Amino acid sequence: MTVIPQRTLRNEVGDVLRRAEAGERFVITVSGRPVAELGPVTTTGPQRFVPADAVSALLASLPPVTGLREELDEAVDSDLHDPFG
Repeated sequence: MTVIPQRTLRNEVGDVLRRAEAGERFVITVSGRPVAELGPVTTTGPQRFVPADAVSALLASLPPVTGLREELDEAVDSDLHDPFG
């Protein structure tokens, strides 16, 4: 694992992030003390970003959920009791 001071991270952030994305891991130090680790994000598969308007359109096309609020209220109310009563 590569050790770099905070100043190097600040001054070369683009390069450090590209190296992290490529798989390199770093320990960031402040005044010689290790304070953080930086490395690639691990994912379980390819990431795909979906625009918010596409998500909204999909949600709008789904049928409404009925009765959910009543079911939740009933479940919560049945578990409530007054500790002072």
